[in-house]
Amino acid sequence: MAAARPALTDSLSFCLAQLTAAAGEGPGGGKDPATNETPLGRALLALRTRHIKAAEGIERFRARGGLRPLLALLRRTAAAGPAPSQAASGSAPSSVASAGSTPGHAPAAESLLTPSLPLRLRKTLDLALSILANCCTEGACRAEVRRLGGILPLVTILQCVKTDSIQNRTARALGNLAMEPESCRDIHSAGAVPFLVESLTACQDSQCLQSIVRALRNLADSPQHRLALAQQGAVRPLAELLATAPDPALTAALVRALLELSRGCSRACAEQLSLGGALGPLVSLASHPKRAIREAAILILANLCAQGLVRPALGNAGGVEVLLGELRRRRSPGGSSSATQQPLVRAVCLLCREAINRARLRDAGGLELLMGLLQDPGASAWHPRVVAALVGFLYDTGALGKLQALGLVPLLARQLCGEAGEEEEEGIEAASWDFPEERTSGQAEGGSFRSLRLWLISEGYAAGPGDISPDWSPERCPMPEPSESVSPTPGQTSMSTPRTLRKPGRIPAATTEEPWGQEGPALLLLSRFSQAPDPSGALVTGPALCGLLAYVTGAPGPPNPRALRILARLTCNPACLEAFVRSYGAALLRAWLVLGVSPDDWPVPHARPVHRSQHRELGEMLLQNLTVQAESPFGVGALTHLLLSGSPEDRVACALTLPFICRKPTLWRRLLLDQGGLRLLLTALTQPAPHPLFLFFAADSLSCLQGLVSPTASPAPLPALPLELDSPPPCLYEPLLGPAPAPAPDLHFVLDSGLQLPARRAASAAASPFFRALLSGSFAEAQMNLVPLRGLSPGAAWPVLHHLHGCRGCGAALGPIPPPGQPLLGSKAEEALEAAGRFLLPALEEELEEAVGRIHLSPRGGPESVGEVFRLGRPRLAAHCARWTLEPGQCPRKRALALTGLVEAAGEEAGPLTEALLAVVMGIES
Repeated sequence: MAAARPALTDSLSFCLAQLTAAAGEGPGGGKDPATNETPLGRALLALRTRHIKAAEGIERFRARGGLRPLLALLRRTAAAGPAPSQAASGSAPSSVASAGSTPGHAPAAESLLTPSLPLRLRKTLDLALSILANCCTEGACRAEVRRLGGILPLVTILQCVKTDSIQNRTARALGNLAMEPESCRDIHSAGAVPFLVESLTACQDSQCLQSIVRALRNLADSPQHRLALAQQGAVRPLAELLATAPDPALTAALVRALLELSRGCSRACAEQLSLGGALGPLVSLASHPKRAIREAAILILANLCAQGLVRPALGNAGGVEVLLGELRRRRSPGGSSSATQQPLVRAVCLLCREAINRARLRDAGGLELLMGLLQDPGASAWHPRVVAALVGFLYDTGALGKLQALGLVPLLARQLCGEAGEEEEEGIEAASWDFPEERTSGQAEGGSFRSLRLWLISEGYAAGPGDISPDWSPERCPMPEPSESVSPTPGQTSMSTPRTLRKPGRIPAATTEEPWGQEGPALLLLSRFSQAPDPSGALVTGPALCGLLAYVTGAPGPPNPRALRILARLTCNPACLEAFVRSYGAALLRAWLVLGVSPDDWPVPHARPVHRSQHRELGEMLLQNLTVQAESPFGVGALTHLLLSGSPEDRVACALTLPFICRKPTLWRRLLLDQGGLRLLLTALTQPAPHPLFLFFAADSLSCLQGLVSPTASPAPLPALPLELDSPPPCLYEPLLGPAPAPAPDLHFVLDSGLQLPARRAASAAASPFFRALLSGSFAEAQMNLVPLRGLSPGAAWPVLHHLHGCRGCGAALGPIPPPGQPLLGSKAEEALEAAGRFLLPALEEELEEAVGRIHLSPRGGPESVGEVFRLGRPRLAAHCARWTLEPGQCPRKRALALTGLVEAAGEEAGPLTEALLAVVMGIES
């Protein structure tokens, strides 16, 4: 059988020729398309079903120049029918009208097709639009169509031909073109959006609706275009369609489009979504079995939270529980990455700005979720946002109690000096909708507390932002607390300007008295906690005080005055006195503010801002506040109870703190001296330290107590260590060492090394009972000219021989002393001291000890030598060490390092150290 002849439409050239002829660009151009409809229809059908769908068929069609006649055919076909009435189709934009005409043809706006398009022309238009939509799936074709001006004819067809199939294919072509940013911009400029919205409301076909929805989604490619779509009413029809329970495919398309349109959600978008009734369906779709639809619905709800006007309705629809549940799921061990959690965290924090949503969030376990975020180091970028969200619970007593029990206070204190998270800034649209009248304010401010502050001022409850105290609430607004507007320090003026280290764009300060920087929300919450009747359990703790003090001293600029008021309020509260004692808070205030030593600076100092005089003034003021509390009848009873009946740790802390906060002699003498507080503190030095700065605190406390006992003492060199003499006395032993000694020696002492040292028997016997018995008694050595001295090296024997012959202060005692920095244990100095004791030479012992002190315990000496000297185990040297450590005017850091060395040298034998320090403190050392 002969093979079938190939059809003419199998040839791309034939199809292009028919297309060109029908478009009026080839031989026979200008004919009515209706006369050539049959061959043209076959050619268009072949192009759509065979040539375009073939491999690389679209590229060949474009390369052969098929797009130009195709677009020309669309223009001619659209211009073939009579013009519609103004009432039926409306007036087209001027741009569309002008672009719809081609050379030699009537303007399209004057001869547009009606909905009753002839069947053959509608089929031609259907096929041409289908071919164009398929071609626009490739980038090169999209660029070519845009270059040939193909967008405006499509807009004209969309405006005038109301047939569902034509609308479907036109919307599909526009949607494909909108995948290119340049084409998207041109489509917006051509005025296509109102016609798409009109078709969306009039069309009933699901496929056509999906194409229109997709086109609108692709047109929302930038914030400007999303805002334009919302302003032209594109969102509400989508929301109404979603609310009418359409088929699943259309539901998926609607959710995807609304997700794109709600990015950076504008007010117009939020209003239309709410008015269109989409909130309830979106909440329902958050539990859809398909993951894509479910996650898109949840993200739309999260995007809507950026608009305060819709958040109350969103909460009523169940959005709070949905967003919390999804965030909790994503934060679970098997959840998603932190990047996918970010929009949900932002949404939950924004929901905290309205009272109704805060109540829902609290009941749904949102407080625990927010606290989990604050406790997660991996979520540190969100911490500032979470803290700002918790400000919304400022007047919710139950929520504050729960947050405190969950450990919020130390987290807030740590947040004061944390790095600002890289969070986008919120505008006025995100402000709390509890006070919508704030929208009329000229200053763009966000945040529920900002709203409340403006409301309080407008209602006359506050004269200005500085008067607002966290004790005020919408239900109970007492008179302003004076302490909130009074600086606790004499340097208020210099400490009331905004911090220089503040993240740009954070909530601006309303006045210079109340800077509102990164630390503002945390300080506001801490201030609220500090005004509780007994805030000691939460705020007067090591972590909380360290956070506050690190903020006050670490800022290169003046700190927020609210932090100073918090510290002043705590030190003035009698209920906090015991907590300050137990937590070593008073000692910490003095060390950090007055002396400039923080836990991070001990024992190795770190580079920190210059210690300013304002810090010292603040520390002295806070300690004075504690002194007032301690010397009141309540304070005396509390301190007495702690010292006599408290736990061992509390008793030690009380004894250490008393010199800092007690100035009445009757009080500190009774507690520290009569009732054993001082001895208790000294005994605790060699026990495990209860605080990282314990030895620093103890050294400072002992020094302060010594100043209380002897207030007239002034810095001076060690009294027991004689100064260097300008002209030392002559040496009486050197004449025996020359070649012609005079008088001649009558005996020699022989050392273990065999060295013979000359001596005079009478002088040696007169210098010590030991040598008197040895050389003048009944021992054999009395008759010997060579007397052995066992266990003595030449260096240690040298000061002994000098002392036996009457030398005092000739410098021989300095010979065996090693220089500072070298150990004394095992040295010739220790050997000489042992020999002086063995030979019953107490004056030599004293002289050697004074020599050790002169070299190792000079006023210019280092604290590391103190422990070395103490290890020699000499009572007089122990007293010298204690005196050097507690010397008035000593550097606090050196004093603490010296005490640390003493404790290490004492080991478990605390008795000698305790007695030495006690004698120095009480001024009773010999």
